[in-house]
This record gives sequence, C-alpha cells and structure tokens, in this order.
Amino acid sequence: MKSVLLYVNNDSGLDARYQAALDISRAMEGHLHCLRVSSYQPQVAFDGVSGMSVIYDISKYASEVDTQLKAELEKRLADEDVPWDYQEANAEPARGLSRNSALADVMVLSSCSGVKDNSVPLRLLGDVIFNTSLPVVVQPDSVKKFEAAGPAIVAWNGSFEAGNALRAAVPLLKLASDVHIVVVEEDKDHDLPPLEASEYLSRYGIKSQIHELAADKSSVQAVLLSTIDTLDASYMVMGAYGHSRAREFFFGGVTRNLLKDCPVPLVVAR
Repeated sequence: MKSVLLYVNNDSGLDARYQAALDISRAMEGHLHCLRVSSYQPQVAFDGVSGMSVIYDISKYASEVDTQLKAELEKRLADEDVPWDYQEANAEPARGLSRNSALADVMVLSSCSGVKDNSVPLRLLGDVIFNTSLPVVVQPDSVKKFEAAGPAIVAWNGSFEAGNALRAAVPLLKLASDVHIVVVEEDKDHDLPPLEASEYLSRYGIKSQIHELAADKSSVQAVLLSTIDTLDASYMVMGAYGHSRAREFFFGGVTRNLLKDCPVPLVVAR
C-alpha cells in the first residue's frame, strides 16, 4: 500500500479522512494522493438568455470553493512528513474516483454516519466499491485516526468477497498487534472455512485467532459490533455486497448497516 488515495470534498468527514489517510501513508511509508473531484466548471454553461447564467454562477462559486479548499489542504500538508500530491478532476464523484484509482493501492472515503440523509454517501461508497478493485477504508467522521498497529478484526463468512478483502488487507494486517478472525454462525456452511483464512495469513507471518460466535437472536451486525467493543479493535476488514446490491440497498444487509453504524474504520473490498 504505497499509494493512498484520499477523496477531497468539503464535507463533515474530510478531517477524519485526512487524518486516516496520513496515518496509513506513514505506516506504509507511502505516498498520499489527494483527489478533488468536482462536476462544476465555469466553462460548461454560458447563456444569459436561457437562464444558464444561474448554472454559470453556481459553477463559478464551486470553482472558488475548490481554490480555497486546495489552498487550505496544501497548507496543512506542507507541515506533514509524508510525500503527497494534489489533483483535480472534472467528473461526478464516484466516476472520477473510479477512473483515477487504477494506480492506487487503497482509497479513503467516509462512512455514512456523519449525515442524517445518508443515501448520498452510501451511494458513493456502493458505486466506488462496486466499480474498483482496490480496498476502501471507510472512515467514521468521529474517528480522526487510523491505528494500523492496533488490534484488527477480520469479519469472515467464507465468501469470495471476504477472501478478496483479506488478501487486500495483508499489508495492514502485518502491522496489527493482534488479528482476530470472527465468524458469526448462521446455520450455513462456509465456502472457505476460517482455518483456511488463518493459514493464508500465516504464510505472510501473520498470527491470527479464530472466534466462532453464534448469532442466536441477535443480528450478524449486532454480534460484530459487540465483538469490536470486546476485542477493543482499531479497525475491521470485511467483504462487501455478498448479495445483490439492490437487495442490500432496499432491505438492509450487514454491509449496508455497518457502513452506517460501525464505530471503527472498515477496510472493505469486493
């Protein structure tokens, strides 16, 4: 994870994302790539007769915001001890992030916990995770750090997505003080048993403990959240969208709920 992509946007989660991206860049001795994605540009609309001047005014204001945001972030980065660069892209956020992720190793986005109407950040997360192949760190607005050296949880359900997330997180898991593979039993057979996940990590010199827990009357989400607290985990690794995205969006699902409610950073891959 030598290339860390930070989504730059003037929202409530920027400071938490910024701190997490810096922490990961330091831990990995990597490079921080700041990407500001905006779909407003002054030159795209200019017609005072048809009312397009209103759009021009919005675009002009957005450009001023972009300039100010860049200046503020560059001033902060000048005092940091990591190499960095700043890039701007004219695109819809999810598309711009996806298009510029080819040479990134990990992307830092915000969770859906910081806003009342979380449909917009949830849609952004879904689109990016679904359309990219790199792991995404989903950072809660209230957590302004990423403790790579702390205890880590791997939420394991034996799925293809869980395996991808585990492989993607190996560079981070190498730094963790403890790695816990947590399986919440749901009366179904796992395609890949947790022992295989533990053996896979051992090939990288990573020791892990397996915890097989019963859901009983609690939801999988509730058990995982409780385990985060019990194990004092710094972050959790999980696969995303094991079922169809439409089903998870409309009917809930572990992925969607944790993207909203998890109190620690998630490292998510599909």
